[in-house]
Amino acid sequence: MKKLCKFLSYALLTLVVLLVVGISLTIGWRPILGPKARPLTARQFEATPQRLQRGHYIATALSGCTTGCHAPRNLSAAGGFVAPGMEGAGQVMPIPTLPGRVVAPNLTPDPQTGAGNWTDDQLARAIREGIGHDGRTLFPFMPYPNFRSMSDEDLASVIVYLRSLPPVHHELPATEIIFPVKYLMRSAPEPITEAVAAPDRSDPVKYGRYLVTLGSCRECHTPQEKGQAVPGMELAGGFTVAESGLSAATANLTSDASGISYYDEALFIQALRTGYVKARKLSPLMPIDVYKNLSDDDLKAMFAYLRTLTPVKHRVDNSLPPTYCKLCRMKHGGGDQN
Repeated sequence: MKKLCKFLSYALLTLVVLLVVGISLTIGWRPILGPKARPLTARQFEATPQRLQRGHYIATALSGCTTGCHAPRNLSAAGGFVAPGMEGAGQVMPIPTLPGRVVAPNLTPDPQTGAGNWTDDQLARAIREGIGHDGRTLFPFMPYPNFRSMSDEDLASVIVYLRSLPPVHHELPATEIIFPVKYLMRSAPEPITEAVAAPDRSDPVKYGRYLVTLGSCRECHTPQEKGQAVPGMELAGGFTVAESGLSAATANLTSDASGISYYDEALFIQALRTGYVKARKLSPLMPIDVYKNLSDDDLKAMFAYLRTLTPVKHRVDNSLPPTYCKLCRMKHGGGDQN
């Protein structure tokens, strides 16, 4: 009996050690322990005309917070226009491939259904660090991994702008993510404990990278496998975006002949302003109603950065039926020609 007990004790200890090592080497402990989160502070951001103007620009023309995700969109209109008065009022994301119900909350200052009772630092922590006002992990469809690079001043400007929105009483259900994603996503948040400097606007390429990052261009224009970017395919297109019954594979934005090598600054600006590449109309899933408000200088900086990307030969053609592509490991038009 003593030998059996001793054997079982060793077996249990071995199992525990293997379990600890297995978790440490695979998913890590955050899904079990909860996300990393810094304590909230009492900081408040002073409202100035400059911050209000800059925050409006970022939230409506670049990141599209209040006119893209956090507002119901009408995709039958070019670019998906938002109903007047619903800017920032939130929506249940109408994307069938998401792992559950993802809700972009009401960011207007309504105290019952919006962010009226949230502190400035609760908003700041949610935007850049992925921790909601109630302490929960935000699903990374909210691009807080990108917004980590948002400068402190731009962050303050966005929050000042959100505070200026007219309150909209718009009740929404809670986000409900399916198992095991609801636990695995706890590894995504990362606290920001140091200052984030403003980007260098004197360098168009560096500033263009900053703008492309805040605009979340990579998330749509880079193919993904199990939620991770396919190596060597940065901004090479082929990722299928689906929303409200529409679907389209994203374009290759590299300077390969299969991408946008024929673009110049003028054509790039025209495409982002009008939703047309010469006579070819872009899918309404491309949020032209957001990006058309970017300044010429910012669009030129974004184009300058895209020109520095490694060219990737990857044909994507939405006029053809979807077929498997060995390069991006997805199905899209022209996939069998790669």
